[in-house]
Amino acid sequence: MDTTTPSSVNTASLATGARPRLQTRFALVDVNNFYCSCEAVFDPRLVGKPLVVLSNNDGCVVARSAEAKALGIKMGQPWHLVPREFKAQGLKALSSNYTLYADMSHRVMTILGGMAPRQEVYSIDECFLDFSGMGLITTSLRDHGLLIRNRIQQWTGLTVCVGIGSTKTRAKLANHIAKKNPQWAGSFDLESLSIDEQQQWLSSLDVGEVWGVGGRLTEQLKAMGINTVQDLKEANPKRIRGQFSVVLERTVEELNGISCLVLEELSPKKQQILSSRSFGRHVTSEADLREAVLTYLARAAEKLRAQGSIAGMLQVGIRTNPFKPDVPQYNKAISCKLAEATDDTLVLGQYAIRMLKQLYREGYIYQKASIMLTDLSPRTERQITLFEDTAGREKRERLNAALDTVNRRYGSRTLQTAGAGIHKSWSMKRGNLSAAYTTDWRSLPTVQ
Repeated sequence: MDTTTPSSVNTASLATGARPRLQTRFALVDVNNFYCSCEAVFDPRLVGKPLVVLSNNDGCVVARSAEAKALGIKMGQPWHLVPREFKAQGLKALSSNYTLYADMSHRVMTILGGMAPRQEVYSIDECFLDFSGMGLITTSLRDHGLLIRNRIQQWTGLTVCVGIGSTKTRAKLANHIAKKNPQWAGSFDLESLSIDEQQQWLSSLDVGEVWGVGGRLTEQLKAMGINTVQDLKEANPKRIRGQFSVVLERTVEELNGISCLVLEELSPKKQQILSSRSFGRHVTSEADLREAVLTYLARAAEKLRAQGSIAGMLQVGIRTNPFKPDVPQYNKAISCKLAEATDDTLVLGQYAIRMLKQLYREGYIYQKASIMLTDLSPRTERQITLFEDTAGREKRERLNAALDTVNRRYGSRTLQTAGAGIHKSWSMKRGNLSAAYTTDWRSLPTVQ
């Protein structure tokens, strides 16, 4: 535990009775090694062991535990290219279990939502909180960060780090410092330090650690002599804008404590919805492709209804494996403007089947199918046509609503169209899939 005394409470103003000015404070909270940590919560044998989670069809590494990182396993590394000696050292690999990860994320975000006035869920394992004004009612924002960390750990078994700053960009950097420096115990308030201490920390960080500064931009900045976060902070914003973009200019302003990025409490609606998966085995028949297309379409339509939109355009695509040049190649997609914008799974399915008939060619080994819904608009703004069967439409809306309700309550694909198939032998490989511990009664952990 550090001995730094945060300065978030303006005691002078409290003593004089003057109304203090609210300080802008953001916190970035993220779960450490999220996918691997979710797996370890329900299988303690994985704690402290090298573990990776693989992508769809068990292809590449998409998540690593700290121990796997220490072995040198890279993100995106194909599993079959991971050296055997690592596996001999106890390296475990699990198939990605997105049902489990999504439910654990929901639990974490729900807890976080109760620990700050405002919240922005940034990704499945990251969340911004607005701590503005909380310095007046708590003795230390860093202590509040520690409270968050302890509560998440106690209630979910997951470990988070908390970074606090006057802007979202500074909060991101503070989170990085909290994660990499154990002396902060997982909670770091950049603004509680003196100017000299802040400069010391920012000078120790590579400029590539700044939120939004990627690999190519890092190289360009270093060519200009901007090597550290402090260097970028001291750069002339107008010069940065002239040589790069207004986005990077705002980043410089954020590093200097000028908040340019607001908290987005409501996620913007998607402008397009894509549902696409690779198959777990070779697919050659139109029947298997039809099952896959209708399965992906059902998922896309469910997302469409969840955000209250309707689609005016549908695209269906199929393709062979481009990484097998020794077999005949085929890759084609077609789009169709719908007669009426809709979110009806059955109507969209009829279009998709007709489009697949146009796409399908015999003699190819197909590896992937995709569905994309575009030209999205709010459902409440749907135009009514002159000859519309209003009673029939309302009946179909109730049918789709019932479909979504059942699938939310009893699990994805509990109810589906018959054309989507039952056995789905083409579905992706998930050879080492853990149980859906939190969303399926049959998968509840047992104590022996």
